[in-house]
Amino acid sequence: MTTEKFRQFSTLPPLSLYIHIPWCIKKCPYCDFNSHAADDTLPEDEYIDALIHDLNNELPKVWGRRLHSIFIGGGTPSLFSAQSFDRLLSHIRSVLPGSADMEITLEANPGSFEQEKFSDYRQLGINRLSIGIQSFDDRHLQALGRVHTGLEARRAIDMATTAGFDNFNLDLMYGLPEQTTAMALADLNTAIQCQPQHLSQYQLTIEPNTLFHSQTPKHLPENDLIWEMQEQSQQLLASHDFAQYEVSAYARAGQQSRHNMNYWQFGDYLGIGAGAHGKLSDASDNRVYRYNKLRQPKAYLLHAGTDTAIKQQHDLSVEQMDFEFMLNALRLKAGFETSLYPRHTGQPLDSIRHKLKQANERGLLEITTKQIRPTEQGYRFLNDLQMLFLDEN
Repeated sequence: MTTEKFRQFSTLPPLSLYIHIPWCIKKCPYCDFNSHAADDTLPEDEYIDALIHDLNNELPKVWGRRLHSIFIGGGTPSLFSAQSFDRLLSHIRSVLPGSADMEITLEANPGSFEQEKFSDYRQLGINRLSIGIQSFDDRHLQALGRVHTGLEARRAIDMATTAGFDNFNLDLMYGLPEQTTAMALADLNTAIQCQPQHLSQYQLTIEPNTLFHSQTPKHLPENDLIWEMQEQSQQLLASHDFAQYEVSAYARAGQQSRHNMNYWQFGDYLGIGAGAHGKLSDASDNRVYRYNKLRQPKAYLLHAGTDTAIKQQHDLSVEQMDFEFMLNALRLKAGFETSLYPRHTGQPLDSIRHKLKQANERGLLEITTKQIRPTEQGYRFLNDLQMLFLDEN
């Protein structure tokens, strides 16, 4: 039986900006992101123009709001010049206010590192890098189709530090073809020695619409071995003061990604660029909606700055809100403050009391007056916990 619910925002969630750069040197066989192998000449100036037009078209949706964070993802954004990002960021600052210390993250791959370019990025106010290492082992890098070597990965990290980045994330993968637990831990130890403030560690998964899906690599580790890699990696990270705060994210104290935290806490974000996704709350008519832009760069360039650049848009119904919120917030190890649910969904916590009680009775959720968080069992069986909040009707 569905209980009557309502939505009424007292305040709006924090607002972030995601910018998508869709080109890479080479498309990796495991990658299901919207990325495209770059031609000899990138339409860099044209694409920056398109991003500016795209943002201008979005502005009426967020008048009066301040930016919480900016994330430039891809693809490989570091293929673009500092001059291009200077033009883009200057425009963003002129139309959307943000704090002086706002987190601005740029994704980069070792194969695209140039010392002068990264020093210039830092001068622009980009204050955080997310570097796609994946592995320091040349055998595994080759199996993953990466264009860099382990030595180039270490050099890239040195360049980032020399350029003045004192806040950077390293992406690593485990569960790779023919990888042992010792190999996975060796990668992690090398990463820790590079003294990042943040580490992301993902299991290799075979996604539809990737080359690995049609040509699955041989000798992938069995599930028991993958579980061993995960458990021992978490122990190693904890021993070096990296606390797990999200399913795949580990950070030193106070160094959690502000941008990603806004995602997981069901904050709002504008999405500009080919294939970019966005999620916005509208207090004027109490609606929450998601949208995404045209994926193909040529089509996006043709339509950027107009509503026809939006490929899909849909409102989240009141009935969907429980699951949408929990799908994000329960990924956080510490869960969320009880006041966050009404603030970011516009719905009273009482509207989901029966589902919270059910999760608590199954030993999957801890509930206090101030905090709701997954138990150890709930975090291990996170999908089962999240599915309890899927509307039954």
